Amino acid sequence: MSQLEGGCACGAVRYRLKSGPMFVHCCHCSDCQRQVGSAFVINALIETDRIEVLAGEIAPTAMPTDSGRPHLVYRCTGCGTTIWSDYGDRKVMSFLRATTLDDRAALSPDVHIFTRSKLPWVELPDGVRAYDVYYDMQKEWPAESLARREALLGPGR
Repeated sequence: MSQLEGGCACGAVRYRLKSGPMFVHCCHCSDCQRQVGSAFVINALIETDRIEVLAGEIAPTAMPTDSGRPHLVYRCTGCGTTIWSDYGDRKVMSFLRATTLDDRAALSPDVHIFTRSKLPWVELPDGVRAYDVYYDMQKEWPAESLARREALLGPGR
């Protein structure tokens, strides 16, 4: 995969991915729908240190969650575009908003999650892997991605 770059709507924030993501979700949960003002969000799960901010300032905003776990959304301080999220305040793993990439079609979803909240007019392609809520990572993620996640968070997490 060639290096992917992206940025915010006003152009102040620019970033580059140092590697491909571990996994890509298309999330249909109601929290994501409300936060992005759309039917779903495409999140590329990647190690935070593999996102190189080239220009601009990004600041976190704490968002409420049903679980009560921390959810920090990192946005351009100028235009407010969300660049990535940190679910659970782990700081080492980010959920990059894939459509902030210059090539918005570069990363396609590996799975669709929280489809129980999917809007009725959204049609999923035949054969796509989709889950009412979440899924078993051990069954879905490639071995290399599981190894990257374990190196980041520790065994069994």
